[in-house]
Amino acid sequence: MDRPEEIRHNAGAENVGSQQPDLERGQHLHASALKDHFLTTLSLPQEAAQWLLDIWACIQLFDDVADGDRIDRDDLDRVIWATLVEMPANPFFASRSALLIPVLATQILKWQASDAIERAGNADAKTYMWRAGYYDLIAFVVQLCHGRDVAQTIAPTVLSLYGEDLNEYISEFCNA
Repeated sequence: MDRPEEIRHNAGAENVGSQQPDLERGQHLHASALKDHFLTTLSLPQEAAQWLLDIWACIQLFDDVADGDRIDRDDLDRVIWATLVEMPANPFFASRSALLIPVLATQILKWQASDAIERAGNADAKTYMWRAGYYDLIAFVVQLCHGRDVAQTIAPTVLSLYGEDLNEYISEFCNA
């Protein structure tokens, strides 16, 4: 595990622009880019990174289901396995479930509220931020793994992972 000084250097505020995964505007983060970011830039333990990646896969599939998008059978099978087998058995989650479950519950409630407001045609800057609870979860995991000081230092790097643009988001729902 990297020392706190190395983590701060890898993900410090001065490096935010250079640390963001190489994505075109509007493109979703690919799991491999997230994994690299979690392990290298944020210096998360493998188990923490894997748990966050499993959550990411679930979020993507659940959002596709909610939107009525086509679901790939391999993705569905992967999420079924992750939710029922891998995630509960993950050592990072197992040892911290009492802390992580309330954060997950809050993120689900925020997503559901945002989604309801979006479907009513009232998407705005608040719904844009509330739908991005995954990044709150990443920040919380960083804090659990590295402590408050490191988490505070690298929080701008975590924020930089959110690649969706507010104006494009608003336009998507206004033109839907």
